[in-house]
Amino acid sequence: MKIHMTCLIVALTFVFQIEAQTLNLEINNENDQPFLLGKIDKSGLTSEHYNSWFSKNYEDYDVDQTTIEALKPILKDYQITLFMGTWCGDSKQEVPRFYKILEACNFPEDQLTVIALSSKPYMYKQSPNHEEAGLNIHRVPTFIFYKNRKEVNRIVEHPVKTLEEDMLNIVTKNDYKSNYQIVSKIHLILKEDGLNGLKKQSRKLIKTFNAKVSSMFELNTYGRILYANNNIAEAIEVFKLNTKLFPNEPRTYMSLANTLGVYSHTEEAIQTIEKAMQLFPDNDDLVKNLEALKTR
Repeated sequence: MKIHMTCLIVALTFVFQIEAQTLNLEINNENDQPFLLGKIDKSGLTSEHYNSWFSKNYEDYDVDQTTIEALKPILKDYQITLFMGTWCGDSKQEVPRFYKILEACNFPEDQLTVIALSSKPYMYKQSPNHEEAGLNIHRVPTFIFYKNRKEVNRIVEHPVKTLEEDMLNIVTKNDYKSNYQIVSKIHLILKEDGLNGLKKQSRKLIKTFNAKVSSMFELNTYGRILYANNNIAEAIEVFKLNTKLFPNEPRTYMSLANTLGVYSHTEEAIQTIEKAMQLFPDNDDLVKNLEALKTR
């Protein structure tokens, strides 16, 4: 009960902060590292707790001037929304570089929106005003490029080539494919055909993406995002898909079982762990997971 009360107090604190939210809101709890939350700008990123990594990565990055010259006259026709976490290693690396590129291109400041997300379990990769809702923000940083209020493309977590080259592709020929294509495909299926559509296309997805997904964490993180947004049934289906793409990863079975357990499918959750234990009989985490499910 104590844990639930703590979560409630934290949630209420966020409600009060949302009501009076200002630019560059900093959450600075006694036992945690401070982090920015909601709409921010460069002045927030260069403030006391963030300037050490921002300025270093900004100064250390050498922009590709040739690509910048090609990018400069075109980029100004776009609006960009950036989702990041000041707690995230990839954001710490890529966001300062991105700012340096934008400034080299003389990109209008008012055409950039930056949203800092939370990493806390009760607000996982969310912002107070939920600007991320419906946008499939599962990795940070995510850079979304809009033209005439319509999304054109996005860079997810890190560039495929370099930030400059990826950006130039997006604003010119736009045959760019960002990282985590399986997540993009599943998100589109859920959006257009719902949960039943995902179930029907599960085999096709396995055939299409088998050996093309970099690690089990691609779908594991996406499943956590679905779960955090109370899309429990969808999260379960994604975790099931992950066990088929990565049958040799014990953690895929634990993620599935734990979510089934929360959803009151305790028997299926236990069966999932028991199946995994047959594959990995010496895995202590599976044993502990099974004990927890049986005593829940």
